[in-house]
Amino acid sequence: MKEHVLAIIGFGGMAQWHYELIENLDGLSVAGIWDIRAERREYARSKEIPVYASQEALLADERVDLVLIATPNDVHKSIAIAAMEAGKNVVSEKPVTLCLADLQEMIDASQKYGRFLTVHQNRRWDEDFLTVKSIMEEGALGEIFRLESRVHGSRGIPGDWRQEPEHGGGMVLDWGVHLLDQALMLFPGVALKTVYATLTNVTNQLVDDGFTVDLGFANGIHMIVEVGTSNFISLPRWYVLGSDGTAMIADWGEDLKIVRACGMDEGDVVPVRTAAGLTKTMAPRREDSIFTEFRPEKKSDIRDFYRNVMAVLEGQEESLIKLEEVVRVMKLMEAVFESAKKQQVVCFEE
Repeated sequence: MKEHVLAIIGFGGMAQWHYELIENLDGLSVAGIWDIRAERREYARSKEIPVYASQEALLADERVDLVLIATPNDVHKSIAIAAMEAGKNVVSEKPVTLCLADLQEMIDASQKYGRFLTVHQNRRWDEDFLTVKSIMEEGALGEIFRLESRVHGSRGIPGDWRQEPEHGGGMVLDWGVHLLDQALMLFPGVALKTVYATLTNVTNQLVDDGFTVDLGFANGIHMIVEVGTSNFISLPRWYVLGSDGTAMIADWGEDLKIVRACGMDEGDVVPVRTAAGLTKTMAPRREDSIFTEFRPEKKSDIRDFYRNVMAVLEGQEESLIKLEEVVRVMKLMEAVFESAKKQQVVCFEE
């Protein structure tokens, strides 16, 4: 594999994560960074990371064949188009931009200048997601009829540009872009029929600080996707319901728990006594009639993202993050906003 050289525009926390990842990756090196904030340039110098004199100087560096954009969301488009016009290939942090029209301009530029454009949809490598995807493909729960995917925190939105609508703040664009992408990847080739969403503004009145969306797929499965930033008791990261059992991942880094029927006849069910009467319907199963197992999360290597980028540049592989998938997620985020504004179900794909 030939050596590829990357330069970084925007050197916040996520860009530093990229830098540290690339340090341990064969075939790719970082030429330097540019950030409009003097304090971030000084921080990079303190880490002995080369700093360009300007964005224009970075784009003029003939050694560089790949540019990573890790700026606030509202300037992704202009930087990406300038980079591709300068002959550079582009990796954009997510969300790639703020709306579908802007994304189309970026795609048009990639075609015009013959440059590779991709998006860092890094949570396709999340091990909890890959574990759920695996048990669904395996059929371990029988016929799936409902899924729930959520992330919960209690600190509100970070105190930076993510609180500001003009920069593309809010949780739909910040976390929704990940979870909605994962949701679509769980059902390849299946149309998404309906979208119904609600947004919250508990800690911030300018942008959404949380959302819940019901996705209705053409195969009859409904999936709940939720992000909350004012949740002091977190619900499970994943909850999957099938005809033969239920699976749950409580949080990142935890094993998958599966509980399913083992085929034994329970016979007479002992009712549960509640304050207002008896119920057999909600009575727990006997231990000898269920089977419980725990599975470790599937392992992944996020460096495979950049390995794939390099292989694409060398004509050896197709991109793992296809632009038509990015377009579909952008359309879905717009449908989430539309549904929440109209307070009604939105028809998505026929």
